[in-house]
Amino acid sequence: MKDAVAILCAGGPAPGINTVISSVAKIFLNNGYTVLGLNGGYKSLFADEPDFIYIDFDFADNIFARGGSALVMSRHKPTDKEFRSDFFEKYNVKLLVTIGGDDTASTANRVSKYLKSKNLNVANIHVPKTIDNDLPLPAGIPTFGYESAREEGVKLATAIYEDARTSSNWFVVSAMGREAGHLAFGIGEACHYPMVIIPEMFDKTPITFDKITRLVISSMVKRRIMGIPYGVAIISEGVFHFMSDDDIIGTGVQFTYDEHGHPELGNVSKSHIFNMLVQQRMKDLRIKIKSRPNEMGYELRCCRPIAYDLAYATELGLGVYTLFNEGITGCVVTINNEGKAEPLYLKDVEDENGKIKPRLVDINSPRVQTIYRNNMHYITPADYKQAAKYVDNPEEFDFFKILEWEE
Repeated sequence: MKDAVAILCAGGPAPGINTVISSVAKIFLNNGYTVLGLNGGYKSLFADEPDFIYIDFDFADNIFARGGSALVMSRHKPTDKEFRSDFFEKYNVKLLVTIGGDDTASTANRVSKYLKSKNLNVANIHVPKTIDNDLPLPAGIPTFGYESAREEGVKLATAIYEDARTSSNWFVVSAMGREAGHLAFGIGEACHYPMVIIPEMFDKTPITFDKITRLVISSMVKRRIMGIPYGVAIISEGVFHFMSDDDIIGTGVQFTYDEHGHPELGNVSKSHIFNMLVQQRMKDLRIKIKSRPNEMGYELRCCRPIAYDLAYATELGLGVYTLFNEGITGCVVTINNEGKAEPLYLKDVEDENGKIKPRLVDINSPRVQTIYRNNMHYITPADYKQAAKYVDNPEEFDFFKILEWEE
């Protein structure tokens, strides 16, 4: 039996997944390997009868430029008790290629350790995928899928901005991102949005819905002072990760709850929550501004990858073969600025619990600070006198005071 390579995808979709699958398959097929594609992620891998396909050149060549994933994905996170080696032994698997985010990488790390304990010589190389851009790759290197998702997001976001201008009102947009604000910031920066709210900007004060609401209204009032009756505020859903259940339930939204009693945020529109809170606060002010919610996320995950990700994901797929040939395992494949494949070892980026630490937006970097200080609109002390026409206490809506930043 020929040596085999198994590929699985886990987590949520991201543009470029099929490019990675195709590139890995083609180079290993060219070098005499059998390539197995698992449907259902880890759940299938450890099932009594794993659901998989044999990938040939035609299949790989047909999918490389498509969005989505040709292999069915799953968010299943197996416990150590679920691990088994049957599949690897039966099909003579020498390499497990996992495509996913930090949870997928963390699980791959555990699987790798398990197989080693069984004296099985199965390498594991992880390909970092997420539109959230929050995996700890080398500085300046994005996760594949992020640039395509941002590009698609900017197309939508500019149309939303034009709608706001055309109708002289506001939109409150929510963008995906888990703990990190890369996607919201990347879209907001590119679209010249007057207010971008991400978790990382609350580096000196706790995140609250009240502060988020005041930041949006600060931008609304500032634009009104400037004679601009429209605008868009974009908020990263990551802010929810830093709030308690009581804070979330306190918004007054009717949630469904999971088996542990936690509100199921995936069943509601985050933009609706933010917009509702802004509108409620606006009723107490001397300013009438209409705003509408818009959720942005799912429509970005399966779009066709742009040229950047087509090339980048191809390099990552070929990089898997390079590292495997060098005998490297238990790592994330990365591509440096010179186009060379390099390993990022999971043990070097995991915490004491084996969890991969997320990469957050560097809020104090010159790039980010330049955007916040020079390309957004909000109330500062210079606006207090004019802002008093609309709010009783302008200082309460001062951007720098809300965040406790130095001016």
